[in-house]
Amino acid sequence: MASKTARPAYFPALAAERPDIAMCRASAYLARAADAHATRHGLGVGQHLVLKMLDTVGPCSQQVLSEELRIDRSVMVNVCDDLEQSGFVRRERNPEDRRSYAVTLTDEGRKRLAEAENTVSSYLDETFAPLTTSERAQLTALISKLMQL
Repeated sequence: MASKTARPAYFPALAAERPDIAMCRASAYLARAADAHATRHGLGVGQHLVLKMLDTVGPCSQQVLSEELRIDRSVMVNVCDDLEQSGFVRRERNPEDRRSYAVTLTDEGRKRLAEAENTVSSYLDETFAPLTTSERAQLTALISKLMQL
């Protein structure tokens, strides 16, 4: 009977050589983890981000939400439709541009956001468990620096 020899892992060497590939794979891993978390708690990742931004900056157009959150415009329409149907946001005429609508957070949306925010800390701790607190802070700083493009 022939013995199996351990095959060397290729990806760690590739990741060391190509940080862009490593980040793409890490991003895919994090997206799956975020989607699974969102599914368990009943609020999509995009929906959570929209509620959070509206709570922070106030009413704004779908276009601004799309640009700031880096969510495709066609996806943003569906996200806002779903949030509106759930009673978490409402669309109102934009007082600064009567041709557009401002998306506004409702009291029910603010309540739902608070519920969702309560689960974020444990989700982040679980997802980033392999990293120390210091490494998480360093990773966050480096990603923030890259995203300032």
